[in-house]
Amino acid sequence: MNARVDHLIDEALALAPDERSAVVIALLDSLDGEDAATVSRAWANEIRQRKNDLRSGAALAVPWAEARSRLNDL
Repeated sequence: MNARVDHLIDEALALAPDERSAVVIALLDSLDGEDAATVSRAWANEIRQRKNDLRSGAALAVPWAEARSRLNDL
């Protein structure tokens, strides 16, 4: 990323949760013009990589309650 993107992310992370949610929705909505097949392929690749990481031990799964707790601590 570049400094401009880093700055935008820092600014967004400083927002209240409901404001961050609004930003996320607006950004996702802005991608609606993207080719659906390209987005689907990207998600399929991401899922495949995550599955491979779990199987190889490069990533470790945690119970949902722990993951939720970690997210709430952010």
